[in-house]
Amino acid sequence: MSAQQTKNVRTRKILFVILLMVIAGAVGFTIWQNRPWTIPESARAVKNPIPASAADLDTMRPIYRDKCAVCHGLTGRGDGHDASLYDPKPTDFTDARHMAGVTDGELFYKLTEGRKPMPSFKKRLTDEQRWRMVMLIRTFFEPPSVSPAESAPTSH
Repeated sequence: MSAQQTKNVRTRKILFVILLMVIAGAVGFTIWQNRPWTIPESARAVKNPIPASAADLDTMRPIYRDKCAVCHGLTGRGDGHDASLYDPKPTDFTDARHMAGVTDGELFYKLTEGRKPMPSFKKRLTDEQRWRMVMLIRTFFEPPSVSPAESAPTSH
């Protein structure tokens, strides 16, 4: 075997090892990305400081449609246009069994911090908007808890 052939074999071996490392890195990243959310207990315990109102829900619907519906769907089922692109799938907010175990503080934390593929909304929405979004998300699986006195007046 000539020196050139030896060099080519060595180069191929090195490239093969690099390829294996890239594949292992991609597999490791996929496993790491699909881990469960880690929410601090202090965040789980936080209560929504904003009282529910129909007007607040109405102001958040366009923001939800613009920023969330593409993945979570218009009705919160996790069936938005881009949902099939992601693993794990976007959360189905209509799944009462799952959502009953999720606190408002947990939803607020997830909206605030994000985790790929979901972006962080810390700089995109104010604290108040994120709390109102938590209220809107809750309406997908439970009726809004807005008293008639707080709801918008209806025309007769």
